Amino acid sequence: MKTLKIGFFFSGLFFLLACGESPSAEQASATMTPAPAPAAVAVSTDVTTTEEEIASANNQIAEAEEALKAEVMEDSAPTEEVAVEEMDYSNVENPQPKKKVVVKPLRPAEANVEIKESIAKEMDKPVVPVTEPNSDATPPKVKEIIKEIPKVETPAPEVKEEIIPEFNHDAFDVLLKKHVSSVGKVNYQSFKAEEAKLDAYLKTLENTSIASDWSRSKQMAYYINAYNAATIKLILKNWPVKSITDLHGGKPWDVKWVKLGGKTYSLNNIENDILRPKYNDARIHFAVNCAAKSCPPLLNKAWTAGNLNKYLDLQARSFINNPTFNAIKAGNVEISKIFDWYAADFGDITDYLNKYAKVTIDDNAKVQYKEYNWSLNN
Repeated sequence: MKTLKIGFFFSGLFFLLACGESPSAEQASATMTPAPAPAAVAVSTDVTTTEEEIASANNQIAEAEEALKAEVMEDSAPTEEVAVEEMDYSNVENPQPKKKVVVKPLRPAEANVEIKESIAKEMDKPVVPVTEPNSDATPPKVKEIIKEIPKVETPAPEVKEEIIPEFNHDAFDVLLKKHVSSVGKVNYQSFKAEEAKLDAYLKTLENTSIASDWSRSKQMAYYINAYNAATIKLILKNWPVKSITDLHGGKPWDVKWVKLGGKTYSLNNIENDILRPKYNDARIHFAVNCAAKSCPPLLNKAWTAGNLNKYLDLQARSFINNPTFNAIKAGNVEISKIFDWYAADFGDITDYLNKYAKVTIDDNAKVQYKEYNWSLNN
């Protein structure tokens, strides 16, 4: 409102100067009422204006400008300088147009954008433009600043490939070498002290399934080790015990508790439902151990795909020629009950024994079977 009044005051004052008269009270009052500006100001060269009147008018113009500046400062709004043309009446006989610098306030929205842009340039950060309500326009300078900011892509989380060690029987091999003698005698008392390690190995077997790309030898080694480790665990779990036949009503081989590859088996399942029918190799009977004195001695190392055939032959030869288990003569043989129980696996027993025996057995030799000693193999 104050600005409007000052504007009307300038219009009236300029008109009076042009006419060469000092404004009366009535005329000054009239200038306070808005009126259309004249299309042109006619300057008469016949009118005389005193220097005092000109100085007074200039002083009033200066005061009005100061008031306008004060008003702008009071509003705390940023300002800009604008050059405008106006008439210079210092020479009343020949007024000349001149340019004058007028300070005017910026619109609030424009001012805010300018302030934010200035701060952004100093801080080297993007700004969020302030625009007029209902306006989607973004000031060009702000667009340029945003455009120059490089995009930072969030890197994808690093995926570490889990390295699963290849399955092996090393842990069982260490235990067998430590607690089993070269002739197959088992020190169950010392084995008991490391039962937790045997449990860990059995857990590994439980979590390992036979893979389709496993060789025949690798599969056989897996099942033979599983049978022997489970038999030792059965003894340790019930330690001290004199014979495996003292457990589970004399039928410990029928109890299903051995977990392999997510399935549960009995010792008989492993031997008679997997090893014998699937791999059809009679030498298996010299590899699996039932914890009895008359059983083929337990090998004091773990079976592997690499040593399987070698040790199957060594075990067969050692067992057949050991007088503790078999008495072989050319015309008469007294052999382990194993050859009787699993006769179907061995075929013609004389022919089979002759493949490993140091003495050649006659075709018509008498064959007898020894009593089986179920005492613990310790």
